[in-house]
Order: sequence, then C-alpha cells, then structure tokens
Amino acid sequence: MVRPLTLTAAHVARVPRYDGPSLEFASAGKLASEAQLIALRDRLLDEAPPDGLWVFAYGSLIWNPGVPVDGDELGRVAGWHRRFCLGWMTAFRGSPDKPGLMLALDRGGSCRGVALRLARETAGDSLLALLRRELPFARSGQQPRWVGVDTAAGPRRALAFAVGRRSGAYVGGLDEAAVVAMLATSAGDRGNMAEYLLATVEHLAARGIEDGYLWRLQAGLARVLEAP
Repeated sequence: MVRPLTLTAAHVARVPRYDGPSLEFASAGKLASEAQLIALRDRLLDEAPPDGLWVFAYGSLIWNPGVPVDGDELGRVAGWHRRFCLGWMTAFRGSPDKPGLMLALDRGGSCRGVALRLARETAGDSLLALLRRELPFARSGQQPRWVGVDTAAGPRRALAFAVGRRSGAYVGGLDEAAVVAMLATSAGDRGNMAEYLLATVEHLAARGIEDGYLWRLQAGLARVLEAP
C-alpha cells in the first residue's frame, strides 16, 4: 500500500516562476558531438542482451520516455538509489539565481522503477535520442550503465543512466532539508523542480511504488510551501 501524497499542484503553484530570458545552457564547445553520441550508441547496441533493449526508468522516463516503447515491467535494481545529486543546474528547471538539482541514480541501496523495452524496429534511433536527452554534454554528469533488474517475469539486463561521482556535476552530502529548500525555489524556463518532484511521486504512486526518500521530500516541501 502506497501512502497518500501531501504535495499537490496547489503547493507547486506557490513556487515563484522564472520569467527571465531564455537560458543558453551550454556553449557549442561543451556539447557532445553527434559523432560521439553515435559511437556510444553503437557500442551499447553491441552490448545489448538478446531479449531486446531495455532501459531502467526511475524518474521522468517513467511518464515521458519520448521514444517508442513496446512493453514495460516493474523491477528493482540493487546497488543504486534515487537521489537529488546532479547539478547545480542553471538552466532547464534552474537558473543562475535559483540553481537546481536533478534526480539521478547514486550508488548504494536499491531502487524500484520500471524497465522499458524499446520497440525493436526503432531501437537504434530511440537509443540515440535518449543519449541526446540524458547526456547532452561532452563531459556529462551521468553515465550509461548496464544493470540487473529483478522483475516478476525474471531478471532483465537494462541500461540505466547513473551519476558519476567523480564528475564535476555530482553534488553529494546534502541533507534532506537542503534538498527541500532547493525544491522550493529552483525554477527555470522549463518549469520548476517542485513540478518535477510532484510528477515523479504521482507516477510512482500510480505504479504502486513508494520511495521513502521522495515521500519525505514531498511532505517536507508541502510544509515549506504552506508556510506564510
């Protein structure tokens, strides 16, 4: 049984919106080249298991994969857990004045999520699209990894996007109060981080998944946003 959520759209609406100019998130020199992404895509396709190309979704890929999917299974990955630890973002859902953190897979614990099977006929194009989305920079904070996913149908080998702790984008050691403070303020030209958290917990709850860390954050964020 998943506990009811405290955070609502009414709470999220209280986060001040970003109303500045469109944010240029990186210069062309910092972006990953198409050749780099294609080479990575081809290597990952060569390593893919024979039962198809699976991707482990733990955040926005659950409700917005952006690519054709022909099946999904609930599953658990051991050795990784969700954490707001990828940042600091000064674009997308953050800005230079109100930077944000993205949710990522960090080492330790375990994580329940959804294994998505990419449609076989478009798997190559879909994987390239996911790499553009998840690894836009030449030196990205996230790294694609093959992980084992335990599902009701049996074990799956799936691709997961996990944070690299040695990357300059890894933000570790924050307590939950600091993360809540970020969630209550971070906003950019694509929305705010409170919206992202609400969408994540709502879609996890719809799948029967409760993440204790995210449930504490959403309750704490609701309390902060209810304050005068």
